[in-house]
Amino acid sequence: MGKIVSRFAPSPTGYLHIGGARTALFSWLLARSQGGEFRLRVEDTDRERSTQEATDAIIDSMKWLGLVHDDEIVFQSTRVDRHNEVIDQLVEAGHAYYCDCSKEQVDAMREKAQKEGRKPKYDGSCREKGLATGVVRFKTPLQGTTAFKDTVKGSIAVENAEMDDMILRRSDGSPTYNLAVVVDDHDMGITSVLRGDDHVNNTPRQILIYRAMGWDVPEFGHVPMILGPDKKKLSKRHGALSVMEYEKMGYLPEAVVNYLARLGWSHGDQELFSMDEMVTFFSTDNLGNSPSVFDLTKFEWVNGQYMQKADPERLADMLCDFYAREVGVEEAKSVTREDFARIAPLLQPRAKSIVDMLEQSQPFIVDAGFLPYDENAVKKFLTDETKPLLEEIVGRIEALDEFSEQSLEDVHRQFLEDKDIKFKAIAQPIRVAIVGTTKSPGLFETMMVLGKEQTLARLKRAVEL
Repeated sequence: MGKIVSRFAPSPTGYLHIGGARTALFSWLLARSQGGEFRLRVEDTDRERSTQEATDAIIDSMKWLGLVHDDEIVFQSTRVDRHNEVIDQLVEAGHAYYCDCSKEQVDAMREKAQKEGRKPKYDGSCREKGLATGVVRFKTPLQGTTAFKDTVKGSIAVENAEMDDMILRRSDGSPTYNLAVVVDDHDMGITSVLRGDDHVNNTPRQILIYRAMGWDVPEFGHVPMILGPDKKKLSKRHGALSVMEYEKMGYLPEAVVNYLARLGWSHGDQELFSMDEMVTFFSTDNLGNSPSVFDLTKFEWVNGQYMQKADPERLADMLCDFYAREVGVEEAKSVTREDFARIAPLLQPRAKSIVDMLEQSQPFIVDAGFLPYDENAVKKFLTDETKPLLEEIVGRIEALDEFSEQSLEDVHRQFLEDKDIKFKAIAQPIRVAIVGTTKSPGLFETMMVLGKEQTLARLKRAVEL
């Protein structure tokens, strides 16, 4: 066998969503796992619905996911002349014919067949008329079967008599999908087609075109769809968003790729994979043939795992970018990259995404005078009983020569001994004082990120409250 060449062929009538992204990933992995090539073709022949914005978004999504393609992107709309050339060849060879039946006539044929208990389809009225105008139909064999081994679903066979004489060229001169995709895949040297199982019914028809042209038939595989937790078609409420929406929500591309790979593919019980590991382990033998369920909770867990392992410097850069998006470039200058570089390692263990990390960063990037407080937490923990305790802690921290985690720990330990109280008596009052809520990373780590000046300013403000 020669080199494997796979492809992804999205239609730019909308953005790239999770289902399409998973198909692209599997096709990419199929090629890379066997040292082959991966091609990208944009099927933009639907002139009314295809947009440049969607085309750009698809290309950006592929780049963001790290699914780099080989060679130039092929735009199907530039190949209409080639498609029509092949159609003419099929007519000349007797594998296709012109048909002048009206839509009403074809509808009547199908209705009659249905009433007689036959498959509703075009009855081939024009097959032997030798017409020179009209739509062009493929002359589907009347007998025999068209069979292929699906790399995901196994052996599939369809009786040729069950298939229609499909239209290859419409009355306006435009080629149809099944013809165009066969010509493009052949000309691009595609040897393996891995796509969604909504294309299963198209495959036997396309195989007939390959055979009529005397071309090698590629290997076909069809992956099942992704369902929501309710086992229904994936929708926006389940997480069926465009890929770049996940980027805007602060998910890491490697986490998105990892989660998508596990939707229908497995390698033992392993859950987390680097891209290199996926390339090493990938095989269509391990692709499931039943639908996968998109679990947003599991997805967030996977992203959280990657957040914990990420380089804090990279997270700091991302926090800067996301903060600028949120408040504007000028306003964002009030918080430096160095601020985020201190914050990121502190929040990594618990952040689900960059957006989540940015939300958790809020107490660290505002001045003490503007720190918002949880009213219920203030009522519960900033009381007359805790006020003198906080006042004394302020004095002890002010007296420190060195502001470090160890010195802060020593000061508080000594304070607890002197007062003969437990740490829980002051932990939450201090936490509410310095971050405004009852949740935060470790107190002394938090104080170190805030710095001595901000820590004291917040404690003093809490005493006033």
